[in-house]
Amino acid sequence: MKLLESINIGNITLKNRVMFPPLTTGYEGRDGSITPQSIEFYERLAKGGVSYIVIGDVSPINGFSPTPKLYDDSQIQGFKKLCDSIHKYGAKVSVQIFHPEYDCDEINKMVASGDMQAVRAKLHHDMQHFVNEVSEESLKDIIDKMCNCAIRAQKAGVDIIQIHGDRLVGSLCSTILNKRNDKFGGTLENRTRFALQLVKALKEAVPDMPIDYKFSVVTPKRGKGGISLDEAPIFAKWLEEAGVDMLHVAQANHTGNMADTIPPMGVQSYGFFVDIASTIKKSVNIPVSTVGRIFNPKMAESILEADKVDMIGLGRILLADPDWVNKVKENKLEDIRECICCNKGCTDNIQNRKFLSCVLNAENGYEGTRKITEATTKKKVIVVGGGPAGLEAARVASLKGHNVTLFDENTSLGGQLNLACIPPRKNEIRRAIRFLTHSVISQNVELRLGKKVTQEDILTLNPDVVLVAVGASNVIPNIDGYNRKMVCDSWKILNGEQQVFGKIAVIGGGMVGCEVAELLCLQEGNKVSIIEMDNSIAKGESNTILPTLMENFKTNNVEIYTNHKVNKIDKEYIICENNNNEIKIPCDYVVMAVGARPNSFDVDKLLENNIKVVKIGDCKDKASDIENAIKTAYDAANEI
Repeated sequence: MKLLESINIGNITLKNRVMFPPLTTGYEGRDGSITPQSIEFYERLAKGGVSYIVIGDVSPINGFSPTPKLYDDSQIQGFKKLCDSIHKYGAKVSVQIFHPEYDCDEINKMVASGDMQAVRAKLHHDMQHFVNEVSEESLKDIIDKMCNCAIRAQKAGVDIIQIHGDRLVGSLCSTILNKRNDKFGGTLENRTRFALQLVKALKEAVPDMPIDYKFSVVTPKRGKGGISLDEAPIFAKWLEEAGVDMLHVAQANHTGNMADTIPPMGVQSYGFFVDIASTIKKSVNIPVSTVGRIFNPKMAESILEADKVDMIGLGRILLADPDWVNKVKENKLEDIRECICCNKGCTDNIQNRKFLSCVLNAENGYEGTRKITEATTKKKVIVVGGGPAGLEAARVASLKGHNVTLFDENTSLGGQLNLACIPPRKNEIRRAIRFLTHSVISQNVELRLGKKVTQEDILTLNPDVVLVAVGASNVIPNIDGYNRKMVCDSWKILNGEQQVFGKIAVIGGGMVGCEVAELLCLQEGNKVSIIEMDNSIAKGESNTILPTLMENFKTNNVEIYTNHKVNKIDKEYIICENNNNEIKIPCDYVVMAVGARPNSFDVDKLLENNIKVVKIGDCKDKASDIENAIKTAYDAANEI
């Protein structure tokens, strides 16, 4: 299998063709120091079999960005601990050296003065103009600082240096952002001058270290800070001639929408950058890697077999399952927990100043505190409910060695995930159902489906622990007219139990309301309105999915009524209140999507018999999301 073959990058041999590309993690200290959380995360990736790990956004200066920093000798030791933890599993380490597109020294002075309004104004200005205003002398100083960073990295045991070909470097290469009229602007030769000078300087500073270059390409509809598609093959040749040992070809950034570079489910095609990377590969003789919605081993292997690239970058995929490579080696492909590309735990968290995590993998970001260990005493565990919480609880409890029985009143597993995968672009959620179902079956969890279990039934089994995961149900509010035949349940619309047509008023602009509204607006002939009490809709949707959702609403003329309270449902319209004004919205059908209420399950007799009972997922406190379901289930089961 080519995926598992070794490959040489300069004088370094990588044991297979899988790399973890540079991602912002948020695990570092506020001062950019390497923390135990950082070490535990990267060590877990190395243990899982990946051959090449790139530490993203390593700053050679005391920058304003919350990223790893290596601008002082005192920081070498932290990186050495990180490298040592990765090396013990045979993986190689790279640091991605970058410089942001703003005047770091000036920003630091402003921060020290405490004038944050001036800081924000300066940042906004620099993001637009720094690439054109930075002096030649400052550019030389930046190269010196990057070289000093590389020397420190070498002392720490780093194997490879990656140049971040986006940010300042990519901005200078860009025909869109670079408007200079000196020797760093205008022609391709001038715009790439800084990048090539940096490569040559690094080759002199750390001659024994291979150079990897993140080759950011501006495509017709996406990206600003990188090389244009037509110029890319020429620039790639120049980089090879300058001494670059590998190119990591990826989508250029600076778009204002992270969906361009880290696309969520259904927004861009699988392997969306492979063919561009293949074009670059044809122009050089050095290895080329790429990244972007390459999900499973079959897909990755086919790309390598076709000789389109030499290495496969897996980012979110390894967050969901760090053992991806080892499972490929052991031919346990069905055991892989596949990413669903929701972007909620990873991309959204980073944008919201939180640290990287995964909604499907409770251990991601918590590698030091969440570990499944074999139970010293084997117990009989009953799980009530076969949704994501129940399935995850059964999976973890059985891995600990417990005897697990799972009940669900339905004849199929997955719970609300079976509804969540129906709206436009959401069918990739089926991968979560597939993994969880396979896990409980392969781990010999006893399944009792198609029967609504009671606490009396459970008592006959004499369990030690009962994990209640009965989920939640859609709420139908007691609005005047709620019992009319024209009023439907959003969940029943999604599962095909109810049908609507014509003018449809969706009451509730949360996640479910927006998803069912989008589903209905895309069906021919429907005219959809969304009525929401709050001042905005789609709260909780990923920032990377939201633009596509709103564009669909605009294209299909969905009317959005925020700050509207529904007071009555009449036979031809709903009556709303907005700023003390009565508003009538015509409709043929009304779809209720105002939220969910936790389901109840009687446990009093279980408690009387000294049986431990733990509620998990939506039925625990309030209806939430898949991340809450997985994490509460994992923790509860792991404590048994």
